[in-house]
Amino acid sequence: MTGTNDGHLTLLDPETVEFPPTRLALKEPDGLLAIGGDLTPDWLLAAYRRGIFPWYADDQPILWWSPSPRCVVLPDRFRIGRTMRKVLRRGDFRVTFDRAFDRVIEACRAPRDEQEGTWITDEMTDAYREMHRLGHAHSVEVWQREQLVGGLYGIAIGRVFFGESMFHRVTDASKVAFVHLVRQLELWGCPMIDCQVTNPHLSSLGAVEVSREDFERELRAGVRMPAFAKPWELTWSYG
Repeated sequence: MTGTNDGHLTLLDPETVEFPPTRLALKEPDGLLAIGGDLTPDWLLAAYRRGIFPWYADDQPILWWSPSPRCVVLPDRFRIGRTMRKVLRRGDFRVTFDRAFDRVIEACRAPRDEQEGTWITDEMTDAYREMHRLGHAHSVEVWQREQLVGGLYGIAIGRVFFGESMFHRVTDASKVAFVHLVRQLELWGCPMIDCQVTNPHLSSLGAVEVSREDFERELRAGVRMPAFAKPWELTWSYG
């Protein structure tokens, strides 16, 4: 396996679960580290434990990333804004965990107005469904009456949660999902939620950027902590 920062990507052997050091990730595009490998649970767990995640399109091979800076949420510093407090007080939404993982990931991968396609390919969908079956992937569902109107999903290792994608069909539904997730994970002793790459929506939810070095230091400690108890049950409520 070889890799440098001058434009040469590491080609992974699908038979050997091994990643190059993240310091070899390219600066342009930011964080691209390796190509190839597989999306089996062994590969995915090994990747996330090192702060590496897959992200690619249907017409591409598997691409692995470790961007810097890294977008994270620190639950013990998370604050619920005034507008969201009003939304929560209205009580328009019901929130659950792990009740409709398949429906959440299908909603997350559906085409959106601002993009032509989706990075959640069929292969990725099957891989994360398997991770959910094994207890590594979890979903948050937001309901209005019996309608699924928002949610998110991601991976949990130790006491770290790695957010993958969220969706909403009703205004504020994805934010409600995120607030409930953060507050519940805080109760469970989660030190960090990985949000991968920043965007205005995540920033509005309290996400901040940290260096790769700081992220990996917190990550190493967090994934060694005892895992969250299963099954996931929501106990936090506002007010």
